[in-house]
Amino acid sequence: MKLVLSPAEAAVLDRESQARGVQASTLMERAGREVARAAAAVAGGVYGRRAVIVCGKGNNGGDGLVAARYLSGWGSAVTVVMIESPEDLREPAATNFRRLSEADVRVRPFSPAVLERELARADVAIDAIFGTGFRGIPEDEWAGAIGALNASGAPIVAVDIPSGVNGETGAVEGDAVRADVTVSFGAAKTGVVLLPGAEFAGLVEVVDIGFPPELLAGDLWLVEAADVAAALPSREVETHKRAAGVVVVIGGSRLMTGAVCLAAEAAYRVGAGLVSVAVPAGILPVVQSILREATFVPLPETREGTVAASVERLEEGLASADAVAIGPGMTTQEETAAYVRTLVRSCPVPVVLDADGLNAFAGRVHELADRRSDVVLTPHAGEFARLAGITAREVGADRVGNARSLAARIGGTVLLKGSRTVVAEPEGRTWVNPTGGPFLATGGTGDVLTGMIAGLIARGLAPAEAATSAAYLHGRAGALAARERGDGTTAGDVLARVPAATAEVLGR
Repeated sequence: MKLVLSPAEAAVLDRESQARGVQASTLMERAGREVARAAAAVAGGVYGRRAVIVCGKGNNGGDGLVAARYLSGWGSAVTVVMIESPEDLREPAATNFRRLSEADVRVRPFSPAVLERELARADVAIDAIFGTGFRGIPEDEWAGAIGALNASGAPIVAVDIPSGVNGETGAVEGDAVRADVTVSFGAAKTGVVLLPGAEFAGLVEVVDIGFPPELLAGDLWLVEAADVAAALPSREVETHKRAAGVVVVIGGSRLMTGAVCLAAEAAYRVGAGLVSVAVPAGILPVVQSILREATFVPLPETREGTVAASVERLEEGLASADAVAIGPGMTTQEETAAYVRTLVRSCPVPVVLDADGLNAFAGRVHELADRRSDVVLTPHAGEFARLAGITAREVGADRVGNARSLAARIGGTVLLKGSRTVVAEPEGRTWVNPTGGPFLATGGTGDVLTGMIAGLIARGLAPAEAATSAAYLHGRAGALAARERGDGTTAGDVLARVPAATAEVLGR
Protein backbone atom coordinates (compact mmCIF):
# COMPACT_ATOMS: atom_id res chain seq x y z
CA MET A 1 0.00 0.00 0.00
CA LYS A 2 1.10 3.53 -0.68
CA LEU A 3 1.28 5.82 2.32
CA VAL A 4 -0.71 9.04 2.00
CA LEU A 5 0.03 12.09 4.16
CA SER A 6 -2.08 15.11 4.98
CA PRO A 7 -0.41 18.54 4.68
CA ALA A 8 -0.14 18.70 8.47
CA GLU A 9 1.53 15.28 8.58
CA ALA A 10 3.89 16.31 5.79
CA ALA A 11 4.87 19.42 7.75
CA VAL A 12 5.58 17.28 10.82
CA LEU A 13 7.69 14.96 8.65
CA ASP A 14 9.74 17.95 7.50
CA ARG A 15 10.28 19.20 11.04
CA GLU A 16 11.12 15.82 12.53
CA SER A 17 13.53 15.05 9.69
CA GLN A 18 15.34 18.30 10.33
CA ALA A 19 15.45 17.46 14.04
CA ARG A 20 17.22 14.23 13.02
CA GLY A 21 19.87 16.26 11.19
CA VAL A 22 18.44 16.31 7.64
CA GLN A 23 18.72 19.96 6.69
CA ALA A 24 15.89 21.80 4.95
CA SER A 25 18.33 22.86 2.25
CA THR A 26 19.21 19.22 1.60
CA LEU A 27 15.56 18.25 1.27
CA MET A 28 14.94 21.13 -1.13
CA GLU A 29 18.00 20.25 -3.21
CA ARG A 30 16.89 16.65 -3.59
CA ALA A 31 13.28 17.61 -4.28
CA GLY A 32 14.29 20.05 -6.99
CA ARG A 33 16.57 17.51 -8.61
CA GLU A 34 13.74 14.95 -8.76
CA VAL A 35 11.39 17.53 -10.27
CA ALA A 36 14.03 18.37 -12.88
CA ARG A 37 14.44 14.69 -13.69
CA ALA A 38 10.69 14.28 -14.16
CA ALA A 39 10.54 17.39 -16.34
CA ALA A 40 13.37 16.09 -18.53
CA ALA A 41 11.51 12.82 -18.98
CA VAL A 42 8.29 14.59 -19.91
CA ALA A 43 10.13 16.83 -22.38
CA GLY A 44 11.83 13.84 -23.98
CA GLY A 45 15.33 14.97 -23.04
CA VAL A 46 17.24 18.12 -22.11
CA TYR A 47 19.43 19.29 -24.98
CA GLY A 48 17.60 21.72 -27.21
CA ARG A 49 14.57 21.66 -24.90
CA ARG A 50 13.01 24.75 -23.32
CA ALA A 51 11.68 24.67 -19.77
CA VAL A 52 9.59 27.31 -18.01
CA ILE A 53 9.33 27.22 -14.22
CA VAL A 54 6.62 29.31 -12.56
CA CYS A 55 7.56 29.95 -8.93
CA GLY A 56 5.73 31.19 -5.87
CA LYS A 57 7.44 32.29 -2.69
CA GLY A 58 7.12 29.16 -0.54
CA ASN A 59 9.10 25.94 -0.39
CA ASN A 60 7.44 24.80 -3.61
CA GLY A 61 8.90 27.85 -5.29
CA GLY A 62 12.28 26.94 -3.86
CA ASP A 63 12.00 23.43 -5.24
CA GLY A 64 11.25 24.98 -8.63
CA LEU A 65 14.36 27.16 -8.42
CA VAL A 66 16.53 24.11 -7.73
CA ALA A 67 14.91 22.30 -10.67
CA ALA A 68 15.75 25.29 -12.89
CA ARG A 69 19.39 25.09 -11.94
CA TYR A 70 19.59 21.36 -12.67
CA LEU A 71 17.81 21.59 -16.01
CA SER A 72 20.11 24.40 -17.08
CA GLY A 73 23.15 22.44 -16.02
CA TRP A 74 21.95 19.46 -18.04
CA GLY A 75 21.65 21.55 -21.20
CA SER A 76 18.10 22.93 -21.32
CA ALA A 77 17.19 26.54 -22.00
CA VAL A 78 15.46 27.60 -18.80
CA THR A 79 13.29 30.57 -17.85
CA VAL A 80 12.03 31.18 -14.32
CA VAL A 81 8.95 33.36 -13.94
CA MET A 82 8.64 34.78 -10.43
CA ILE A 83 5.08 35.61 -9.37
CA GLU A 84 6.27 37.65 -6.39
CA SER A 85 9.43 39.58 -5.66
CA PRO A 86 12.52 37.45 -4.90
CA GLU A 87 13.01 39.63 -1.82
CA ASP A 88 10.01 37.87 -0.28
CA LEU A 89 11.68 34.45 -0.43
CA ARG A 90 12.69 32.78 2.81
CA GLU A 91 15.51 30.34 3.36
CA PRO A 92 16.48 27.98 1.86
CA ALA A 93 14.56 29.21 -1.21
CA ALA A 94 16.34 32.61 -1.04
CA THR A 95 19.74 30.94 -1.29
CA ASN A 96 18.59 28.87 -4.25
CA PHE A 97 17.40 32.00 -6.02
CA ARG A 98 20.81 33.59 -5.59
CA ARG A 99 22.44 30.44 -6.94
CA LEU A 100 20.62 30.91 -10.25
CA SER A 101 23.26 33.52 -11.07
CA GLU A 102 25.73 30.62 -11.30
CA ALA A 103 23.59 29.01 -13.99
CA ASP A 104 22.44 30.15 -17.39
CA VAL A 105 18.86 30.75 -16.25
CA ARG A 106 16.75 33.70 -17.29
CA VAL A 107 14.56 35.17 -14.54
CA ARG A 108 11.49 37.20 -15.42
CA PRO A 109 8.93 38.91 -13.19
CA PHE A 110 5.42 37.69 -13.81
CA SER A 111 3.07 39.41 -16.20
CA PRO A 112 0.43 37.68 -18.30
CA ALA A 113 2.20 38.68 -21.51
CA VAL A 114 5.62 37.50 -20.31
CA LEU A 115 4.36 34.13 -19.14
CA GLU A 116 2.29 33.57 -22.28
CA ARG A 117 5.28 34.38 -24.48
CA GLU A 118 7.62 32.08 -22.59
CA LEU A 119 5.16 29.20 -22.48
CA ALA A 120 4.53 29.43 -26.20
CA ARG A 121 8.07 28.15 -26.77
CA ALA A 122 8.23 25.67 -23.89
CA ASP A 123 8.73 21.94 -24.21
CA VAL A 124 7.81 21.52 -20.55
CA ALA A 125 6.49 23.73 -17.77
CA ILE A 126 6.92 23.29 -14.03
CA ASP A 127 4.21 24.40 -11.62
CA ALA A 128 5.93 25.53 -8.41
CA ILE A 129 3.32 28.10 -7.37
CA PHE A 130 1.39 26.77 -4.35
CA GLY A 131 2.21 23.96 -1.95
CA THR A 132 0.06 21.44 -0.11
CA GLY A 133 -1.04 24.05 2.42
CA PHE A 134 -3.14 25.89 -0.16
CA ARG A 135 -6.82 26.50 0.64
CA GLY A 136 -9.49 28.49 -1.13
CA ILE A 137 -9.54 30.18 -4.54
CA PRO A 138 -6.50 31.56 -6.40
CA GLU A 139 -6.89 35.21 -7.28
CA ASP A 140 -5.23 37.96 -9.32
CA GLU A 141 -1.78 37.06 -10.66
CA TRP A 142 -1.95 33.61 -9.10
CA ALA A 143 -5.09 32.75 -11.03
CA GLY A 144 -3.58 34.34 -14.13
CA ALA A 145 -0.47 32.16 -13.91
CA ILE A 146 -2.54 29.00 -13.46
CA GLY A 147 -4.74 29.90 -16.40
CA ALA A 148 -1.72 30.57 -18.61
CA LEU A 149 -0.17 27.21 -17.73
CA ASN A 150 -3.37 25.35 -18.57
CA ALA A 151 -3.86 27.25 -21.82
CA SER A 152 -0.29 26.81 -23.03
CA GLY A 153 -0.54 23.25 -24.29
CA ALA A 154 2.89 22.50 -22.81
CA PRO A 155 3.14 19.38 -20.65
CA ILE A 156 3.15 20.34 -16.98
CA VAL A 157 5.03 18.86 -14.03
CA ALA A 158 3.58 19.89 -10.65
CA VAL A 159 5.71 20.13 -7.51
CA ASP A 160 4.08 17.96 -4.79
CA ILE A 161 0.54 19.04 -5.74
CA PRO A 162 -1.06 20.96 -8.62
CA SER A 163 -1.49 24.59 -7.62
CA GLY A 164 -5.08 25.42 -6.75
CA VAL A 165 -5.89 21.98 -5.34
CA ASN A 166 -6.72 21.81 -1.63
CA GLY A 167 -3.94 19.69 -0.18
CA GLU A 168 -6.15 18.31 2.60
CA THR A 169 -9.36 17.38 0.79
CA GLY A 170 -8.57 17.46 -2.94
CA ALA A 171 -11.22 20.16 -3.42
CA VAL A 172 -10.88 22.55 -6.35
CA GLU A 173 -12.85 25.72 -5.67
CA GLY A 174 -11.39 27.89 -8.43
CA ASP A 175 -8.61 27.68 -11.00
CA ALA A 176 -6.16 24.78 -10.63
CA VAL A 177 -3.27 23.50 -12.69
CA ARG A 178 -3.98 20.42 -14.77
CA ALA A 179 -0.68 18.58 -14.49
CA ASP A 180 0.56 15.71 -16.59
CA VAL A 181 2.85 14.53 -13.79
CA THR A 182 2.91 15.41 -10.10
CA VAL A 183 6.13 14.70 -8.20
CA SER A 184 5.32 14.03 -4.53
CA PHE A 185 8.03 13.86 -1.88
CA GLY A 186 8.20 10.90 0.50
CA ALA A 187 4.51 10.06 0.12
CA ALA A 188 1.51 11.17 -1.89
CA LYS A 189 -0.60 13.87 -0.30
CA THR A 190 -4.33 13.54 0.31
CA GLY A 191 -5.08 16.29 -2.20
CA VAL A 192 -3.75 14.23 -5.12
CA VAL A 193 -5.39 10.99 -3.97
CA LEU A 194 -8.93 12.25 -3.41
CA LEU A 195 -11.12 13.61 -6.19
CA PRO A 196 -11.32 16.02 -7.83
CA GLY A 197 -7.67 16.75 -7.02
CA ALA A 198 -6.58 13.37 -8.36
CA GLU A 199 -7.92 14.32 -11.79
CA PHE A 200 -5.71 17.41 -11.83
CA ALA A 201 -2.57 15.57 -10.70
CA GLY A 202 -2.05 13.32 -13.71
CA LEU A 203 0.50 10.60 -13.01
CA VAL A 204 1.58 10.86 -9.37
CA GLU A 205 5.22 9.90 -8.91
CA VAL A 206 6.39 9.49 -5.31
CA VAL A 207 10.11 10.07 -4.90
CA ASP A 208 12.59 9.57 -2.08
CA ILE A 209 14.32 12.79 -1.00
CA GLY A 210 15.94 11.46 2.14
CA PHE A 211 13.30 11.45 4.85
CA PRO A 212 14.29 8.95 7.57
CA PRO A 213 12.27 5.79 6.74
CA GLU A 214 11.07 5.36 10.31
CA LEU A 215 9.35 8.75 10.12
CA LEU A 216 7.33 7.80 7.05
CA ALA A 217 4.28 6.58 8.91
CA GLY A 218 0.58 7.37 9.00
CA ASP A 219 -2.90 5.87 9.01
CA LEU A 220 -4.05 6.60 5.45
CA TRP A 221 -3.10 4.44 2.47
CA LEU A 222 -3.86 4.11 -1.22
CA VAL A 223 -4.82 0.53 -2.09
CA GLU A 224 -2.79 -1.21 -4.80
CA ALA A 225 -3.38 -4.41 -6.77
CA ALA A 226 -0.58 -6.18 -4.91
CA ASP A 227 -2.33 -5.54 -1.59
CA VAL A 228 -5.51 -7.18 -2.84
CA ALA A 229 -3.60 -10.10 -4.33
CA ALA A 230 -1.88 -10.68 -0.98
CA ALA A 231 -5.19 -10.58 0.89
CA LEU A 232 -7.21 -12.92 -1.31
CA PRO A 233 -7.31 -16.46 0.11
CA SER A 234 -6.76 -19.57 -1.94
CA ARG A 235 -8.78 -22.72 -1.53
CA GLU A 236 -7.15 -25.80 -0.14
CA VAL A 237 -6.95 -28.75 -2.50
CA GLU A 238 -9.17 -30.78 -0.19
CA THR A 239 -12.05 -28.55 0.86
CA HIS A 240 -15.86 -28.34 0.71
CA LYS A 241 -18.48 -25.66 0.18
CA ARG A 242 -19.00 -24.76 3.82
CA ALA A 243 -15.27 -24.52 4.41
CA ALA A 244 -15.08 -22.05 1.50
CA GLY A 245 -17.40 -19.65 3.34
CA VAL A 246 -21.13 -19.41 4.00
CA VAL A 247 -23.04 -16.18 3.34
CA VAL A 248 -26.62 -15.31 4.18
CA VAL A 249 -28.19 -12.48 2.18
CA ILE A 250 -31.33 -10.93 3.67
CA GLY A 251 -33.39 -8.50 1.63
CA GLY A 252 -35.88 -8.04 -1.15
CA SER A 253 -39.47 -6.87 -1.31
CA ARG A 254 -42.45 -7.11 -3.66
CA LEU A 255 -41.23 -4.23 -5.82
CA MET A 256 -37.50 -4.93 -5.59
CA THR A 257 -36.48 -8.49 -6.35
CA GLY A 258 -33.24 -7.92 -8.27
CA ALA A 259 -31.02 -6.36 -5.60
CA VAL A 260 -30.87 -9.43 -3.39
CA CYS A 261 -30.08 -11.59 -6.44
CA LEU A 262 -27.14 -9.39 -7.42
CA ALA A 263 -25.73 -9.47 -3.89
CA ALA A 264 -26.08 -13.25 -3.61
CA GLU A 265 -24.40 -13.98 -6.93
CA ALA A 266 -21.61 -11.49 -6.15
CA ALA A 267 -20.80 -13.43 -2.98
CA TYR A 268 -20.38 -16.53 -5.12
CA ARG A 269 -18.25 -14.66 -7.67
CA VAL A 270 -15.62 -13.80 -5.05
CA GLY A 271 -15.41 -17.43 -3.98
CA ALA A 272 -17.94 -18.05 -1.24
CA GLY A 273 -18.86 -21.73 -1.12
CA LEU A 274 -22.52 -21.47 -0.14
CA VAL A 275 -24.99 -18.59 -0.26
CA SER A 276 -28.40 -18.69 1.38
CA VAL A 277 -30.99 -16.07 0.44
CA ALA A 278 -33.75 -15.00 2.81
CA VAL A 279 -36.61 -13.03 1.22
CA PRO A 280 -40.32 -12.39 1.77
CA ALA A 281 -42.23 -15.56 0.90
CA GLY A 282 -44.26 -13.80 -1.79
CA ILE A 283 -41.24 -13.09 -4.01
CA LEU A 284 -39.45 -16.39 -3.40
CA PRO A 285 -40.51 -17.94 -6.75
CA VAL A 286 -39.14 -14.92 -8.63
CA VAL A 287 -35.82 -15.00 -6.80
CA GLN A 288 -35.52 -18.77 -7.24
CA SER A 289 -36.02 -18.38 -10.98
CA ILE A 290 -32.99 -16.05 -11.13
CA LEU A 291 -30.61 -17.80 -8.74
CA ARG A 292 -29.74 -21.41 -9.44
CA GLU A 293 -26.93 -21.99 -6.96
CA ALA A 294 -28.36 -20.53 -3.75
CA THR A 295 -30.44 -22.08 -1.01
CA PHE A 296 -33.50 -20.19 0.20
CA VAL A 297 -35.35 -19.16 3.34
CA PRO A 298 -38.89 -17.77 2.93
CA LEU A 299 -39.63 -15.03 5.48
CA PRO A 300 -42.97 -13.76 6.77
CA GLU A 301 -44.05 -10.60 4.98
CA THR A 302 -45.97 -7.45 5.71
CA ARG A 303 -49.06 -6.33 3.83
CA GLU A 304 -46.74 -4.29 1.58
CA GLY A 305 -44.71 -7.37 0.65
CA THR A 306 -41.66 -6.52 2.77
CA VAL A 307 -39.89 -8.61 5.40
CA ALA A 308 -41.90 -8.94 8.62
CA ALA A 309 -40.36 -9.31 12.05
CA SER A 310 -39.31 -12.92 12.60
CA VAL A 311 -35.74 -13.26 13.80
CA GLU A 312 -36.40 -16.83 14.93
CA ARG A 313 -36.90 -18.03 11.35
CA LEU A 314 -33.20 -17.30 10.63
CA GLU A 315 -31.56 -18.36 13.89
CA GLU A 316 -30.25 -21.69 12.63
CA GLY A 317 -29.00 -20.25 9.33
CA LEU A 318 -27.23 -17.35 11.00
CA ALA A 319 -25.54 -19.62 13.52
CA SER A 320 -23.92 -21.62 10.72
CA ALA A 321 -23.02 -18.62 8.54
CA ASP A 322 -19.69 -16.82 8.27
CA ALA A 323 -21.10 -13.46 7.13
CA VAL A 324 -24.49 -11.83 6.60
CA ALA A 325 -25.49 -9.11 4.11
CA ILE A 326 -28.60 -7.15 5.07
CA GLY A 327 -30.53 -4.51 3.20
CA PRO A 328 -30.66 -4.85 -0.60
CA GLY A 329 -34.19 -4.11 -1.77
CA MET A 330 -35.81 -4.21 1.69
CA THR A 331 -37.58 -0.78 1.68
CA THR A 332 -38.01 1.49 4.68
CA GLN A 333 -41.35 0.06 5.81
CA GLU A 334 -41.53 0.64 9.57
CA GLU A 335 -41.93 -2.98 10.68
CA THR A 336 -39.15 -4.07 8.30
CA ALA A 337 -36.81 -1.38 9.60
CA ALA A 338 -37.45 -2.47 13.20
CA TYR A 339 -36.68 -6.05 12.17
CA VAL A 340 -33.38 -4.94 10.65
CA ARG A 341 -32.34 -3.16 13.83
CA THR A 342 -33.14 -6.21 15.95
CA LEU A 343 -31.34 -8.52 13.54
CA VAL A 344 -28.17 -6.43 13.42
CA ARG A 345 -28.07 -6.20 17.20
CA SER A 346 -28.41 -9.96 17.70
CA CYS A 347 -26.55 -11.38 14.70
CA PRO A 348 -23.71 -13.68 15.86
CA VAL A 349 -21.54 -13.23 12.74
CA PRO A 350 -20.18 -10.19 10.85
CA VAL A 351 -22.82 -8.08 9.11
CA VAL A 352 -22.52 -6.05 5.92
CA LEU A 353 -25.21 -3.39 6.01
CA ASP A 354 -26.33 -1.64 2.82
CA ALA A 355 -29.21 0.27 1.23
CA ASP A 356 -32.37 0.08 3.32
CA GLY A 357 -30.46 -1.79 5.98
CA LEU A 358 -28.60 1.48 6.50
CA ASN A 359 -31.74 3.58 6.25
CA ALA A 360 -33.20 1.60 9.18
CA PHE A 361 -30.63 3.39 11.36
CA ALA A 362 -31.19 6.91 10.03
CA GLY A 363 -31.26 9.17 13.08
CA ARG A 364 -30.42 6.17 15.28
CA VAL A 365 -26.80 5.53 14.43
CA HIS A 366 -25.94 5.17 18.11
CA GLU A 367 -27.85 1.87 18.10
CA LEU A 368 -25.26 0.36 15.77
CA ALA A 369 -22.77 0.33 18.62
CA ASP A 370 -25.00 -2.14 20.51
CA ARG A 371 -24.39 -5.43 18.71
CA ARG A 372 -22.73 -8.83 19.06
CA SER A 373 -20.45 -8.93 16.03
CA ASP A 374 -18.47 -6.90 13.52
CA VAL A 375 -20.29 -4.63 11.10
CA VAL A 376 -19.41 -3.03 7.78
CA LEU A 377 -21.50 -0.08 6.64
CA THR A 378 -21.52 0.70 2.92
CA PRO A 379 -23.30 4.05 2.48
CA HIS A 380 -23.23 6.43 -0.46
CA ALA A 381 -23.14 10.14 0.42
CA GLY A 382 -26.90 10.44 0.86
CA GLU A 383 -27.17 7.41 3.12
CA PHE A 384 -24.13 8.57 5.06
CA ALA A 385 -25.71 11.98 5.58
CA ARG A 386 -28.88 10.41 6.98
CA LEU A 387 -26.85 8.23 9.33
CA ALA A 388 -24.51 10.95 10.55
CA GLY A 389 -27.04 13.76 10.70
CA ILE A 390 -25.18 16.04 8.30
CA THR A 391 -25.72 17.15 4.71
CA ALA A 392 -24.42 15.32 1.65
CA ARG A 393 -22.38 18.43 0.85
CA GLU A 394 -20.70 18.20 4.25
CA VAL A 395 -19.98 14.52 3.61
CA GLY A 396 -18.18 15.37 0.37
CA ALA A 397 -16.19 18.19 1.93
CA ASP A 398 -14.16 15.77 4.06
CA ARG A 399 -14.71 12.16 3.00
CA VAL A 400 -11.78 10.78 4.99
CA GLY A 401 -12.58 12.68 8.17
CA ASN A 402 -16.28 11.84 8.05
CA ALA A 403 -15.68 8.15 7.40
CA ARG A 404 -13.27 8.00 10.32
CA SER A 405 -15.70 9.80 12.61
CA LEU A 406 -18.61 7.47 11.85
CA ALA A 407 -16.41 4.37 12.17
CA ALA A 408 -15.33 5.55 15.62
CA ARG A 409 -18.95 6.27 16.65
CA ILE A 410 -20.18 2.78 15.80
CA GLY A 411 -17.00 0.86 16.59
CA GLY A 412 -17.10 -0.75 13.12
CA THR A 413 -15.88 -0.43 9.55
CA VAL A 414 -17.31 2.23 7.23
CA LEU A 415 -17.02 2.07 3.45
CA LEU A 416 -18.07 5.44 2.05
CA LYS A 417 -18.92 4.89 -1.61
CA GLY A 418 -18.09 7.41 -4.29
CA SER A 419 -15.17 8.82 -6.16
CA ARG A 420 -13.04 7.86 -4.49
CA THR A 421 -14.32 5.18 -2.13
CA VAL A 422 -12.94 5.44 1.42
CA VAL A 423 -12.76 2.61 3.97
CA ALA A 424 -12.21 3.51 7.63
CA GLU A 425 -11.71 1.47 10.79
CA PRO A 426 -12.74 2.75 14.23
CA GLU A 427 -9.10 3.15 15.28
CA GLY A 428 -8.57 5.63 12.45
CA ARG A 429 -6.81 3.46 9.89
CA THR A 430 -8.17 4.42 6.49
CA TRP A 431 -7.78 3.32 2.89
CA VAL A 432 -8.60 5.08 -0.38
CA ASN A 433 -9.59 2.94 -3.35
CA PRO A 434 -8.25 4.20 -6.71
CA THR A 435 -10.38 1.99 -8.99
CA GLY A 436 -13.87 2.64 -10.26
CA GLY A 437 -15.40 5.51 -12.16
CA PRO A 438 -18.62 6.91 -13.63
CA PHE A 439 -19.41 3.55 -15.22
CA LEU A 440 -20.45 2.33 -11.75
CA ALA A 441 -23.13 5.01 -11.51
CA THR A 442 -25.98 2.67 -12.35
CA GLY A 443 -28.61 0.83 -10.34
CA GLY A 444 -27.52 -2.37 -8.63
CA THR A 445 -23.75 -1.90 -8.57
CA GLY A 446 -23.89 -1.21 -4.84
CA ASP A 447 -25.66 -4.52 -4.30
CA VAL A 448 -22.84 -6.27 -6.15
CA LEU A 449 -20.29 -4.61 -3.86
CA THR A 450 -22.25 -5.64 -0.77
CA GLY A 451 -22.26 -9.29 -1.82
CA MET A 452 -18.56 -9.18 -2.62
CA ILE A 453 -17.68 -7.82 0.82
CA ALA A 454 -19.80 -10.45 2.56
CA GLY A 455 -18.27 -13.18 0.42
CA LEU A 456 -14.72 -12.13 1.27
CA ILE A 457 -15.50 -11.89 4.98
CA ALA A 458 -16.96 -15.41 4.79
CA ARG A 459 -13.71 -16.56 3.21
CA GLY A 460 -11.74 -15.32 6.21
CA LEU A 461 -10.77 -11.70 5.51
CA ALA A 462 -11.09 -9.14 8.29
CA PRO A 463 -13.93 -6.64 7.69
CA ALA A 464 -11.77 -3.71 6.56
CA GLU A 465 -9.57 -5.99 4.47
CA ALA A 466 -12.67 -7.46 2.80
CA ALA A 467 -14.10 -4.00 2.16
CA THR A 468 -10.91 -2.61 0.60
CA SER A 469 -10.33 -5.71 -1.51
CA ALA A 470 -13.94 -5.85 -2.69
CA ALA A 471 -13.94 -2.14 -3.58
CA TYR A 472 -10.76 -2.55 -5.63
CA LEU A 473 -12.05 -5.61 -7.51
CA HIS A 474 -15.47 -4.00 -7.98
CA GLY A 475 -13.85 -0.97 -9.61
CA ARG A 476 -11.72 -3.10 -11.90
CA ALA A 477 -14.71 -5.23 -12.88
CA GLY A 478 -16.58 -2.05 -13.72
CA ALA A 479 -13.71 -0.81 -15.88
CA LEU A 480 -13.57 -4.11 -17.75
CA ALA A 481 -17.30 -3.95 -18.38
CA ALA A 482 -17.13 -0.31 -19.51
CA ARG A 483 -14.54 -1.16 -22.16
CA GLU A 484 -17.23 -3.16 -23.92
CA ARG A 485 -20.46 -1.50 -22.80
CA GLY A 486 -19.49 2.15 -22.28
CA ASP A 487 -22.26 4.21 -20.74
CA GLY A 488 -24.58 1.22 -21.18
CA THR A 489 -22.77 -0.75 -18.48
CA THR A 490 -25.17 -2.40 -16.04
CA ALA A 491 -24.72 -3.99 -12.63
CA GLY A 492 -25.03 -7.39 -14.29
CA ASP A 493 -22.13 -6.50 -16.59
CA VAL A 494 -20.00 -5.60 -13.57
CA LEU A 495 -21.01 -8.78 -11.76
CA ALA A 496 -20.09 -10.94 -14.75
CA ARG A 497 -16.56 -9.52 -14.78
CA VAL A 498 -15.67 -9.96 -11.13
CA PRO A 499 -13.82 -13.23 -11.87
CA ALA A 500 -11.83 -11.53 -14.67
CA ALA A 501 -10.93 -8.65 -12.35
CA THR A 502 -9.80 -11.13 -9.71
CA ALA A 503 -7.68 -13.00 -12.24
CA GLU A 504 -6.15 -9.72 -13.39
CA VAL A 505 -5.19 -8.75 -9.83
CA LEU A 506 -3.72 -12.20 -9.22
CA GLY A 507 -1.72 -11.98 -12.44
CA ARG A 508 -3.42 -14.96 -14.07
